[in-house]
This record gives sequence, structure tokens and C-alpha cells, in this order.
Amino acid sequence: MSKLEQVYPAAIEQTKQKLIEDLDAFMERQDAVPSFHDYMEERKAFIDQIWINIWLNKASNDVPKKEKKQLLNEKGFVTDGVDKKIINKLFREEIRSMMVFNAASWLEQRFTGKEEEWEQRYEAARQKFFLRQEKAKLDKERSEFTGRLADWTRRHTEENFDLFYLHARHYAARQIKHDFVHNQRYAYVEAYRLEEALVEDGNFETRDYVTAGDFFEELTGGISSDWSSRSFGYETYYEHYENGVLEFVSVMIPEKLAGDIPLEFKEEYKKLYNQDLNPENLFRLIDSECYELAEDMTLELAGEYLEDLLQLAELPFEEKLHQQIFERNKAERARRKAEEEAEAERKRGEEARVMEDIFGTAYIPSVGSRVRYVLHIGETNTGKTHRALESMKQAESGLYLAPLRLLALEVYDKLNEEGVPCSLKTGEEEKPVAGAKHVSSTVEMFHEKDFHDVIVIDEAQMIADKDRGFSWYRAITKANAREVHIIGSYNIKQMLFNLLEGTEIELHEYSRDVPLEVEQKEFELKQTKKGDALICFSRKRVLETAAKLQRSGHSVSMIYGSMPPETRKKQIEMFNSGKTTVVVATDAIGMGLNLPIRRIVFLETEKFDGTRRRTLTSQEVKQIAGRAGRKGIYNVGKVAFSSDIKRMSRLLEKVDEPVQTFAIAPTAAVFERFGHHYRDLGVFFELWERFEPPKGTKKASLSEERELYELIKGTPIEVRFSMMDLYGFLHLPFAAKEHLLVRQWLETMMAIADGRELPDPVIKKKGLEDSELSYKAIGLHLLFLYRLGKRTEAVYWERLRDEISDEVHDHLKDEVENYQNKCKKCGKKLPENARFPICDACYHRRSSRGRSQERSAGRRRR
Repeated sequence: MSKLEQVYPAAIEQTKQKLIEDLDAFMERQDAVPSFHDYMEERKAFIDQIWINIWLNKASNDVPKKEKKQLLNEKGFVTDGVDKKIINKLFREEIRSMMVFNAASWLEQRFTGKEEEWEQRYEAARQKFFLRQEKAKLDKERSEFTGRLADWTRRHTEENFDLFYLHARHYAARQIKHDFVHNQRYAYVEAYRLEEALVEDGNFETRDYVTAGDFFEELTGGISSDWSSRSFGYETYYEHYENGVLEFVSVMIPEKLAGDIPLEFKEEYKKLYNQDLNPENLFRLIDSECYELAEDMTLELAGEYLEDLLQLAELPFEEKLHQQIFERNKAERARRKAEEEAEAERKRGEEARVMEDIFGTAYIPSVGSRVRYVLHIGETNTGKTHRALESMKQAESGLYLAPLRLLALEVYDKLNEEGVPCSLKTGEEEKPVAGAKHVSSTVEMFHEKDFHDVIVIDEAQMIADKDRGFSWYRAITKANAREVHIIGSYNIKQMLFNLLEGTEIELHEYSRDVPLEVEQKEFELKQTKKGDALICFSRKRVLETAAKLQRSGHSVSMIYGSMPPETRKKQIEMFNSGKTTVVVATDAIGMGLNLPIRRIVFLETEKFDGTRRRTLTSQEVKQIAGRAGRKGIYNVGKVAFSSDIKRMSRLLEKVDEPVQTFAIAPTAAVFERFGHHYRDLGVFFELWERFEPPKGTKKASLSEERELYELIKGTPIEVRFSMMDLYGFLHLPFAAKEHLLVRQWLETMMAIADGRELPDPVIKKKGLEDSELSYKAIGLHLLFLYRLGKRTEAVYWERLRDEISDEVHDHLKDEVENYQNKCKKCGKKLPENARFPICDACYHRRSSRGRSQERSAGRRRR
């Protein structure tokens, strides 16, 4: 017999049951005996529909999919690969008229000519109706009574809370004494991590706890459960005592209240429930009030001094004596609390004075009144940097401060090629040139004691950067020079005027001679032409796009953030010399790189900023798009987008909001003043967190420094260095998100602390990623060498880093030539035009797993 045939009689029985229930409900509402005809007329729609509803639903739910498909196949339907919902819909339509049951006929057969039974059914239905009404009336009266009793209970317990609390306090005190003497302490684990086994950690000691609440945080060793969320965890003493107080209160309170309840409550209860209002029955009515009272008493207990409760446990309960002890304890607690608050207030005041001493004057701008400032303000690619450098070249001595090592390297090469001896100084390298009085440097290497005739500070809008901005602030406000040239975008202009107030300022504003023109058609890769720079926002996308272009006949240069500067320089030279005709780059192209670009193409309009994927900002769009249209080569700079042209065009045209705040970070003077008060760098991080920066400033987060500090806190490394030196090592500019580099940093710090030779960085050369990481590892090693003054050793590692940079260049070429788009899950080759990073098989496996998990979760919820 098929499942459908089994379902049919069950559906009939269910229909008959529903019809009888409906008939009884109909009769209940009638004041006189209705006729069978009356019922059939009034309930015709229900009678006609009830069978089909029950039949279709029961068959759909109970008949397996395989049988449904078999039936449909026999009817001529093709079901292979058809969605489950469609199968069900077709199945319901087919069985609608296959097997029928006439509900009206069954009713007529059941009741026609049976007047006596009909009248008896009516009487029974009406009797049930009246009984239900009486029960509803009684339930309402009982509910109202319970509400009034609960109100009285709450008032009475509030008025007598202290008296009731004395009993619970003595009970809890004796229990705490017992637990303190007989139980073991457990080493701390997170309360809900049952996978961590508890480890005994000795006996409880009174000196470890001030209040009972401190003790309540310990683990009992038992398991607690939260039935609302179906979770289990290790029980704390707080939960243990809350339950214990509840059990105690649930007996004590009803017994205490039973003798105090007004007589009218007792009489009304007996009338409504036909029994006496004894303590047991009373608890059933006021259980929620008992729960609330137990919670309040447990909170009160948590605030008591543990020592008071342990002493109380030794005394037998005598109400008057315990009342006197409680009042004394409460008064003493209030006195000690007032003292603690006064001490806390004194500490806050002292901390405020210390904070003022440490940070108070550190971030008030102070510029040299004899310094002449020349501001070069304008759009990208307008010759600002060129003009400032010309002034520096003419000076007897000069310093160029760059946002990137690559730009410092570029200016170093440029000046030496033009016959102006120039040294290079970054955190990772020093290239002194004999007789040079000019230096090209990264902005972090600025020292305010070094005098130069002319200082050039590039990309001044970076002053707003939350992590690096303070380096620009320091260079701008502490520049030791005859003349300082500051280069920035329009949105930094007012900020600079504010910072340099009271000094001589010469302003030069620049606008583009080569206009930008946005193409109104969405860009496709096949439209790539000579002179294009295609922008995307990940290294993988750069390699993927370059590979596609190279296969279609284009010669390609690549630029992305983690690329070594020397490799990036070679890629740029290839494009500048015409060896390559197209550039594929990330937004690393947007800062200081002047290339003969005809058109900037945004292949993406969103980027991942380390936290989330977001739309590009107006400043980012302008900074990148501004690289299009090199003056003297093109009459117009083209800008194209692969999508969202209107919105991106609006961002390109939008007037930037002026920079309102600049970033601040710890200074040597701040650390010196901090050292007058504390010797712990951990305390410094806490104070920095609480320090409110002056209006118009924002603090550097110091998140990476703090994470590194956690690795060496409390170790010999921390003791070995002065706070300023230690912070200097924490502040080294390296990729602290790379696990291998963090490990190298820690091993090097341990070696310095132990007085050992620095460990060599790990060098791997298997592929592009290995070589790039090795380049960074050598860079970190060089940061340590230069900081420790080991310049001779640094020469070897600089040469090795140059070799690895060449290998990166070669790997890059091989990577693009052999690039394959692969599924990130299984590694299977994907089509070049694949829209998604995983193959169809992995997607379906993931989807099936997700549906399975949803079904499992649904079963658990049921």
C-alpha cells in the first residue's frame, strides 16, 4: 500500500473530528435548539472546504518526495531537476480530485432522523458552555485576588525587609563559613568554557576578598544551566547563593507572612479555593515576589564585608542581637565607603594633576617665529612638489620629508642625477653621499635639532592620519630651518594657517592645466589602451588583471602596497620608458607618483580598509584620478569607471571638507615627564587611553604598540630598556599584522635584552609572496640595526635586500605569465571571466552544508 493510500483514511478521521468540534461550537452559541438544517446552512462554506484543506496538507506533509515524483511521472510530468516547491504544487493539484470525501453527506447520514441524540448533544454543548463561563469568572476573581495579595506582599516585605534580611543574612553567613572551610578554590576559567577542565588552586583565604561579592565570583565546581538559551557553564558562588537564598526565603517568607495576612484575605482565599491559606498555598501565589526578594537579598549580601559575615556565622540567631550587629556593620560599611570614595576622589584629583603635568602643554602648537613658511596648496599632479624641490636645490642645505620610502628614494635619485649631492635616510636604510648637505628622508626620521636652510614637507594633509599624522605635525611645528615648504591639498589650507599663526607665510595655489574628463560609458577590460592605469584594491586583483591584459597582447607594469620600493621603481621605469604600455595598480599609485598616464580606470569603486569594505571617499577618488593627464604629454586627463559612474563623478567633483583635526602621539618630552611619576609603560598606555586630547586633535590609537607590549610585559625585556627606548622599539614601522614579523620582532627584542647577537631574519624565496615577506623581514632587521647603530652590518643586509627585490621583480613577471584564476577553496582552475572566487562545486557544497545546519537548528528549536 502506498503512503498516499495510508494517509487517506487518517485524513477522513481527522475531518470527521473537526466537523464534530465545529458542530458543538455552533450549538454552544444558540439560545434554543437549532435544526440540523440551520447548522448546514450557516456552516456550508466550512463544511465544503474542511476536507480539501486537511487532505492536501496531510498528503503534502506525509507523502515522501519520491512517491510524489512517481505519481507526477505517471501523469506525464518531467520531475528530474525540478525544484521541491514546484513538485509540491503540482502534486497538490493532481490529488485534489483523486480521492474525495463528502463531508456534507457524512453529516446528513450521521444526524438525519436522530432528533433525540441531536437535542442531547445540544444540552451537553450548552452545559459545557455554562461551565466554561463559570470557570472563566472564577479564574478572573482568582487573578484579581492574587494581584491584590501580591501588592500587599510587596508592601509588607519592603516595610519589613531588614527584619527578613536578618534571617537570610545569618543563613548565608553560616553557609559561607562552611564553604570557606571545606571547599577548594579553582583556578579561573571563563565561566562558559566547559571544555577547560577545572584545576584546584588551594584553599580560600580571607585576605583575598573584601566583600562577599568578591568571593561570589569564584567557581563552585558545579555546572549551571540557562534554560532560556539552552547553554551550560561552570557555576559561580553568586548563582549558588542566589539559589540557596531563594530556597530559604521560599520557606521563611510564607511562614512569616501567614500570621500577618489580614483576615479578609484568608476568608476570600477560602471562598475562591475552598481551602485554608497555609504557608504552602501562600507560596504558590507569591512565588514571583519571593524570587524578587531573593535577588535583592543576594545583591545586599554581595555588598557586605566578608569578614563581618564570617564573624556572624559563629553566633546563634537572636533577632535583637543580630539587629544591633547589622546596624553596627552597616554604619561601619558606610564610614569605610565614604573613606574609599574620598580616597578615590583624591586619586582622581592627583591623576588629573599628573595627566596635566604629563600631557598639559605637549600639544600646544609652537612654531619658530623666524621661520618663513611657503605653502604649496592645490590639486594632484600640478607641479607643487617640483617647485618646492627647486627651492631646496638652490639652498645651501636641505631636507625633503616624504610620506613613503619610495618617494624619499625617488627624490634621492633625482637630486643626485641633477648634480645635487643628496643622502638618503629612512628607518630601514641610510645611504650617505660624500659632501652632501641635502637629505631625502621619510617624515618619521625628522629631528627638530637638525638645522637645514630649506625643509620640504610633502603630502601635509596626512597630518589627519590617526596613526602617522603626528609626524607631520611635529615636522611642521618644530621645523628648524630658514624656510619651510609645505605641500598639501586644498583641504589642509586652513589648518596650516591655524598652526602657523604669527609667522611669515607665502601662499602658492595650484590648479590643473590639464583638465580631467569623465567617460560616460562603463569601462570593459577589452577597451584597455596604451597609457591606461587600471585601479583595483588588492594584490590578487592586480595580478589577475595584469595576467588577462598580458594574454590579450598588452605589456603591463604593476604597482601595489606590499611591493618593495625598488621593484616598484623598476615597474615605474618600464612604464616611463615605454617598455610597458599599461599600468595595473592599487591606490598606492595615488601618492606622489607622476607617470605619463593618459587615463585612470577604476575597476572597483569599493575597498577593504582593514575593518570593512566601503565605498571610496571623495579624497581617494581625486587623489587617484588626479594622476591622469601628464602635463606636456596629454591635453586632457581621462577618467573611467567600470560601474556607478554618476556617483563616482559626484565624488570627483565634490568640494573636500577642510581638515578639522590633526593627530597627536607621545613625544620624548611626554615620556620624560611621565618618568617623574611612573616606571611602568603599561600605566602609560592606560593614561593615554584616558587622556582627553585638546580640541582640534585626535589621539593616535597606539593599538599595534599596545599589542606588542602585551608580548613583553613583565619579562626581562621590559626591565632592560628605558621607557622611551622601549616605546621606540614598539613604534618601529613594520607590518605588525604579519605573524612571522611579530615573532621576529619578539626574538630580536629577547636577543637585545640578553646581550646576544641579533637573530638573522628568515629568508624564503620559493615564490612571490615568500620573497615579499623576506623583503619585509630584512627591512625589520635593518630597523633594529640602524636603531642600535650597527651600520656596518646594515650594509650587508641592504645588499641582500636589493637582491631579493630583483627576485621579486622576476617572480612578478613569472606570476603574471603563469597566473591562473583558482578556486580559493579547492584550488581548481576557474574560467578567466569567473565572477566569484570559488567554483560551483564548492559553492553548492557550502550551500548544502548551510541548509543542513539550518535544518539542524530548526530541529533543535522544536
